[in-house]
Amino acid sequence: MITNFVEELQWRGMIHDVMPGTEEHLMESMQSAYVGIDPTADSLHIGHLVSIMMLRHFQLAGHKPYALVGGATGMIGDPSGKSAERNLLDEKTLRHNQNAIKEQLSRFLDFSKGDANTAVLVNNYDWMKEFSFLEFIRDVGKHITVNYMMAKDSVKKRLSSEAQEGMSFTEFTYQLVQGYDFLHLYKAHNCTLQMGGSDQWGNITTGTEMIRRIGNGKGYALTCPLITKADGTKFGKTEGGNIWLDAERTSPYKFYQYWLNTSDEDAEKYIKIFTFISKEDITEIVKAHQEAPHQRGLQKRLAEEITTMVHSKSDFENAEKASNILFSKSFKTDIKSLDEKTFLDVFEGVPLVEITTSELRDLDMIGALADKTNFLKSNSEARRALKENAVSVNKEKVAEDYQFTADDLIGGKYIILNKGKKNTYIIKVNS
Repeated sequence: MITNFVEELQWRGMIHDVMPGTEEHLMESMQSAYVGIDPTADSLHIGHLVSIMMLRHFQLAGHKPYALVGGATGMIGDPSGKSAERNLLDEKTLRHNQNAIKEQLSRFLDFSKGDANTAVLVNNYDWMKEFSFLEFIRDVGKHITVNYMMAKDSVKKRLSSEAQEGMSFTEFTYQLVQGYDFLHLYKAHNCTLQMGGSDQWGNITTGTEMIRRIGNGKGYALTCPLITKADGTKFGKTEGGNIWLDAERTSPYKFYQYWLNTSDEDAEKYIKIFTFISKEDITEIVKAHQEAPHQRGLQKRLAEEITTMVHSKSDFENAEKASNILFSKSFKTDIKSLDEKTFLDVFEGVPLVEITTSELRDLDMIGALADKTNFLKSNSEARRALKENAVSVNKEKVAEDYQFTADDLIGGKYIILNKGKKNTYIIKVNS
């Protein structure tokens, strides 16, 4: 059964431009569409998620999605929205990245259904690698004029930039290679729609032009907005870099925290784009949030949905537990249930001093707070804090005569010290 894909994306705020006739074309019967994915890393990041969600909605609407890994285009570089050329990759690296990307995509797209709208992964290197330069300029290049290529915003932007290096011929021809991908998929798989970010409109319409001129057919284009944050900072970036889908690059805890810490305005936008929650349910979630914004129900639901989808239910539950652990009534038990990576994520940026096991045996509270660690400025400040009952070890209040034991070691190596509610320190004990 075919449902209205364009209408679904429209209410979710996921359409920037759409070629006239696209909605009607998709309602006629099952169609095929593709999105191109840059394979320059062996993991996708959340900047890729919008186009992946588009493919998933496309499959749910009864159509056939193609995910195109740009093995050939990854060897060139795309000028769209960029100020410099990217590093080019060898075939072995590209193949490794392709396999890793397919594994991640399988969390969103069904590659194994076995029916008409089963998702397919393709790599444009497979059909571009045998193309000679002379064949390409004879069979493809002659159909698209330089005037047409120069008129593209991405090209004009690079040529008019103040950068000295200008734009290479390799990058200039990128739109011909991407356009040919569309033509190839149109001919080989009857793929009639290409989707992507709004910065890809020029490259996509070059493909529709090739289908018209060379394939004597009709291709369609649909783009989604480039995601922005209300505060003007870049979506998907933190001080540590990209938010990756790979748990080794970005832990589920940090991934969860990214969504949990979004603003109300952004969360209301993101929950439509990055989840499959229905329009009616989202309306209820937003309404409940507006009635009690301090509870951050909107952000919690967004973070739950997307962490579960990208990672797993148990990863979400662990991330949620880690997020709440500092306020837990059973802190000492709960903190010991965290794995070391999550523990370090929770306390990232907290002052940490390393000591040996033998040093721990002789360590008193004054040493732990000042003399041995310099957490506090002086021994007298440490004594004062202890007399004021302001110091805790693993969230339990202690006095100056407290003696450390092996039971204090979290994960066999960490001790958490607190002075008051806001000052936290970590001692790491190395054997």
